[in-house]
Amino acid sequence: MKKTVIISNMVCRHCVSAVEGALQRAGIAFDAVEIGKVYLKRPMSEVETKALDAELAPLGFRRIDSDEDAIVEAAKRAVMHHVRDEAECRLKLSACIESQLGMSYAAVSRLFSQHEGRTIEKYHQAQKVERVKELLQQGHRSLDEIADIVGYSSGAHLSRRFKEVTGMTPTEYIKLQPPRISLDKI
Repeated sequence: MKKTVIISNMVCRHCVSAVEGALQRAGIAFDAVEIGKVYLKRPMSEVETKALDAELAPLGFRRIDSDEDAIVEAAKRAVMHHVRDEAECRLKLSACIESQLGMSYAAVSRLFSQHEGRTIEKYHQAQKVERVKELLQQGHRSLDEIADIVGYSSGAHLSRRFKEVTGMTPTEYIKLQPPRISLDKI
């Protein structure tokens, strides 16, 4: 039995808090929770596993139990790391994924597309746009500064990509200031 559980769809510290709450409600003893992983004090029983699954589902998370799903989830974490770690943002995505997963980019990319129905590149683009949204909402950086942080060649390039994905320009997005959904309310 495993003492490490992989959880899909965790992307931030709020997700960590939500999963900690789910573990507590399910009565499961754990040592630590990080994005995408739970370190248990002991392996879960079948009853605990079902209880955890029932707690995770309404929150939009699920326990990963196949090796292929674990690789896809690790690839997602590598993409998020690539987008959010400003110091490493200049590395090629393929090199970042190979480094973090210890597998060829081609193999990971093939698995990712099969399981997700979209390419790693499309997922990467979506994560970059989400990061841009966060930086725009902070309100203290110019579009060129944000482009540099996220790895776009210019503010104009960022703006084109942003509109392709969201259907609006960054300026329109700022004016709308859509509220971010708190995980505490889920």
